[in-house]
Amino acid sequence: MAETITLELPEALVIQAKDVATRTQRRLEDVLLEWLDRAAAETPLESLSDSQILSLCELQMAADQQEEMSRLLALNRENQLSPSEQQRLEELMQLYRRDLVRKAHALQIAVQRGLKPPLQPS
Repeated sequence: MAETITLELPEALVIQAKDVATRTQRRLEDVLLEWLDRAAAETPLESLSDSQILSLCELQMAADQQEEMSRLLALNRENQLSPSEQQRLEELMQLYRRDLVRKAHALQIAVQRGLKPPLQPS
């Protein structure tokens, strides 16, 4: 569920966000949402509620980001990425790696809290 919120942002932040949006060919709102998501990701997981931890255990990259990353990876395999596409692929890979680490950490906390059973080796 999404909620619309109106914020007044410092001019320097808006200029920086607009620059990133232009360079990466994305909407300003998407850049700002990504930044907010990153800031929220810096919250220590241990301080999150059980329901928040369980939600993080199910964390997945947004479908549009998955599609974009797949497209860019395919272009990369063919050595056909432009510099801006290369930069965007690096951003998406960084986001993917960060989320994967958060998901693993959330799973570890969920097991410690008894919210999920330990993973069994196969």
